[in-house]
Amino acid sequence: MALISKKYYNRDLSWLRFNHRVLQEAADERNPLYERIKFLAIFSSNLDEFFKVRVSDIRKIKSLDKSLRKKLITKPNKLLKKIKKQVHLQLEEFGQIFTTQILPELEKEGVRLVNNEDFTRSQKEFVQNYYKQHLRYKLSININTKHTDETIFIENEQLYLATLLASQEPIFIKIPSDTPRFITLPKEDGIHYITFVDDILKYNLSQFYTSGESQKFYSLKISRDAELYIDNEYSGNLLTKIKESLGNRNTGQVTRLLIDENIPENLLTCIKKIADVNETDIVYGGRYHNFKDFFSFPNPTDKKLTEHALQPVRNTELQKFSNLFEAITEKDRLLYFPYESFDDVLRLMKQAAEDKSVTKIKVTLYRIAIQSGLASALLEAAKNGKEVFVFIETKARFDEENNIRWGKVLEDHGAKVMYSYPGIKVHSKILMIERIEGKKPKTYGYISTGNFNEKTAEIYTDFGLMTANAKITSELSQVFQLLEGNIIIPKTKKLLVSPFSTRSTFEKLIQAEIENANAGKEAYMILKLNSLQDHGMIDLLYKANNAGVRIRLIVRGICCLVPGIEGQSENIYITSIVDRFLEHGRVYIFANDGVEKMYVGSADWMTRNLDHRIEVITPILDKDVYSKIRSMIQLQLDDTVKARIINKTQDNIYVNSTSTLRAQQETLSSV
Repeated sequence: MALISKKYYNRDLSWLRFNHRVLQEAADERNPLYERIKFLAIFSSNLDEFFKVRVSDIRKIKSLDKSLRKKLITKPNKLLKKIKKQVHLQLEEFGQIFTTQILPELEKEGVRLVNNEDFTRSQKEFVQNYYKQHLRYKLSININTKHTDETIFIENEQLYLATLLASQEPIFIKIPSDTPRFITLPKEDGIHYITFVDDILKYNLSQFYTSGESQKFYSLKISRDAELYIDNEYSGNLLTKIKESLGNRNTGQVTRLLIDENIPENLLTCIKKIADVNETDIVYGGRYHNFKDFFSFPNPTDKKLTEHALQPVRNTELQKFSNLFEAITEKDRLLYFPYESFDDVLRLMKQAAEDKSVTKIKVTLYRIAIQSGLASALLEAAKNGKEVFVFIETKARFDEENNIRWGKVLEDHGAKVMYSYPGIKVHSKILMIERIEGKKPKTYGYISTGNFNEKTAEIYTDFGLMTANAKITSELSQVFQLLEGNIIIPKTKKLLVSPFSTRSTFEKLIQAEIENANAGKEAYMILKLNSLQDHGMIDLLYKANNAGVRIRLIVRGICCLVPGIEGQSENIYITSIVDRFLEHGRVYIFANDGVEKMYVGSADWMTRNLDHRIEVITPILDKDVYSKIRSMIQLQLDDTVKARIINKTQDNIYVNSTSTLRAQQETLSSV
């Protein structure tokens, strides 16, 4: 079966098309120069994770018994070839953007990136001194000598320089990770010079390791399998397993060898043997790797070359109240990050920690900030005698160590902490506060599309609902009973809770639109998702399409639905917005025979979110909250600046329009 069929677009290739949209932002001259450089860094960081996680999964398929592999739709070898081809094309485009756009633009601003082959006499003197003072004693140098059976281990995600000695023995120098990647050189003739630390090392090492002529060094980096091999384990102490497995990321199977395309064949042969890789594992790049380091690219000028710093506004409605419990009792309240400040969530937590009437605080934490005001409020609540329950998801990829650290701190201060269930992730973003009012307990709830994380709340667009509506909070209480192990299945009528009722409820909502369309009534759906992958949901959307239901999708990342196919998806129109902030909120809107139903929550339409994670999605019952979300979604539907059309080939064509509506910019001015 073809990897891209008329029915489903392959999820991994679709993810690469999303990362191409990130690359488009680096090429977009409407963005400030240093924002474009930042998008190069995001593209590079994304690609690293893709190889560590997704490519490693595909390689696991290759290790299955041949009889089992034949039953799979995905053919791993064919898919890996297509991935490699796509990545190669994107890296070529990356190189063109960097060399023909970014570097000339830096020159216009008086900033020149210089390499070791172009150092002036004074720069050579500077880099020699810098090497002696800051680098020489930090170097880890390994020679794979022929006189020993020891093999050099190339560490995961570390940058190396490699060369062949005159003896034909390869030498590997690890670039120190505790040193700035970019070094600003002395200003000359009004020009600010910047060089990679790689070039400082190349210049100095070439003087030391020489075989008659200047020795050349070549960059390389290895990515290893980042999965912890625990997702499907159903026994034992999962927390202990995760703690013990974290180190595996540094020693796992190689999923990519990224090398300088100019590397000599004899040196490459040595590296392939040492790393135990073959040609299919190799990605050829330029002389520099780890472009994610461009997050810290210095600006030695006095010019403003980035976006103006966002100053999130405080929610005007909430500012009228000194007591947030009174504000939430009056009506539901909505926060929209990063346009509105996350401080009001922290304010709610701090008030709950200090309020003598509050008896219980329960929360799920998926990705916790390293310096977390929210966790500090939980510590204060426990200190003040509140019953504090925290469910920490220790399988939140790449945040496991920090989550476990905070869990221990909270436990040490008296909070009841529970950790991941084997075989299922808790991905919901929920908070419950119980307060005694008039001698009776009253429950306040917070349900969000994003994490309880101050840092990501500055760059991810997310909705957070504060509510005291008993129809919602009583069911939220059941979700926490589930997490505490007191019940097996929550019984909910309003909330959608995966893996129990999310899929079935969405199926009923889609089927209702189909029936309305068949009856000649207006029928449509508007869905904003991060990813659309589940084949069952896609098939239902195709069925709705054929019934005449109009379907409008905003999908930021993976999209396996193939639009624009006659008799399958001609009524489905999809756009994707990639802009300054990461679109992260999930919103689901159904026509419902003229009285729209709206839901927001943590679940995408991926099989894992519907069937293998605990997710919470809430209906929007408050008219004002509904209107606020609906207006924000309409801006995104109308975006003609940063929206790309997701067509059947996913070639990321910008929306063609004479208007210039940029949803995120409009939102900044309207919130």
